[in-house]
Amino acid sequence: MTSDPLIPDARRTEGVHPDHADLDRLDISELVRVLADDQTGAVEAVRAAAPAIARAVEAALPRLERGGRLVYAGAGTSGRLGVLDATELTPTFSWPVARAVPLIAGGNRAIREAVEGAEDNRESGAADVLAVNVGPDDVLIAIAASGTTPYVLGAVDAARRVGALTIGLSNNPGTPLLSAVECPMLLDTGPEVISGSTRLKAGTAQKIALNTFSSAVMVRLGKVYGNLMVDVRATNAKLEGRAVRLVRHATGAGEVAAHEALKECGGSVKIAIVKLLLGVSAAEATARLEAHNGHARAALERQ
Repeated sequence: MTSDPLIPDARRTEGVHPDHADLDRLDISELVRVLADDQTGAVEAVRAAAPAIARAVEAALPRLERGGRLVYAGAGTSGRLGVLDATELTPTFSWPVARAVPLIAGGNRAIREAVEGAEDNRESGAADVLAVNVGPDDVLIAIAASGTTPYVLGAVDAARRVGALTIGLSNNPGTPLLSAVECPMLLDTGPEVISGSTRLKAGTAQKIALNTFSSAVMVRLGKVYGNLMVDVRATNAKLEGRAVRLVRHATGAGEVAAHEALKECGGSVKIAIVKLLLGVSAAEATARLEAHNGHARAALERQ
């Protein structure tokens, strides 16, 4: 193995980790410990970015309250994490599928395969944004560990031209992506244990940041009552059981009463909770929630 240094790259994620030159010589126990311990850097990076994430949530809320969409744009690992976050919003919060739009360089094929050269096409990023008719009430979440991915930068250019809010996640400071968006989030994770493999702690930091951002947005949009996911969509036996437990926890109702309330409320945990706590019909509970933009706490407190 040559001892010559790699050609320097200004992006910290492309650097060689200074502590693990003999990674391939470690026994399995030590190898696993090193890989696991390095992931703590992801949590630290997101904690440092918390004020930026909060600013992004505040900026996104008015547009989403007007019916705007969350549109994700990324390539490779970053793109797949955007697909994952967009996909999980529907079963967790009953967020409409049409309002969570993931764009990934190379299209759906790139979710499972590396599509050569797709991330290098800036025009393709712009075209994908225009193809889904991004508008001024939409929120584009651009994700690129390097902060230099042409596909993602093209998506940001197009989104800004039509007046959408742009949010950018990068794991390198001073990158074009962070300069191009209105709400930059720096997740400064530094070099990876396996040099350049940003599926490691850079990707972990992106996942945490996306979880934090989208979950905070959903809480503020009334998708949560207390810390209960009251807009969960019960699409299988596990989630049906969870719905019953949520209603019982929030109201103190017995299992039979919770089941009956959910049945009368079309399976809606939120409507069932308001119905039971206020002692009103399912129709009245629905009307109260609609009058308060779906916020259960407001519907319960403002009688």
